[in-house]
Amino acid sequence: MVNTNINWVSMSDKSIIETIGNYIKQQRLNQNKTQAQIAEHAGVNRWTISQIENGEAISLTSLIQILRALDLLHVFDTFKIETQISPLELAKLEKQKRQRARSKDKNNQTEPEW
Repeated sequence: MVNTNINWVSMSDKSIIETIGNYIKQQRLNQNKTQAQIAEHAGVNRWTISQIENGEAISLTSLIQILRALDLLHVFDTFKIETQISPLELAKLEKQKRQRARSKDKNNQTEPEW
């Protein structure tokens, strides 16, 4: 079984780039595509694909283009910013929620005249 827990913090920049390159290469091979095919689809040189797969740095724009060509943009889901509500605001909202339904008083209820 492969260890998927990577300690990114303890890795050097070079090591992180190599890990990203290995990921891209493995995904490309899993899709049975050549570097030339990905390069053409991404709009980059084949040399750029070779660079990242060999652990060399490329531009962020090139990385995005390559991930798009591999249909892997979901890796950026981690960067999604979600609005968080403070505990005080949550308490205020909970207080404003309706606690129970109001029952109609039988004396005030009017019956239709038939």
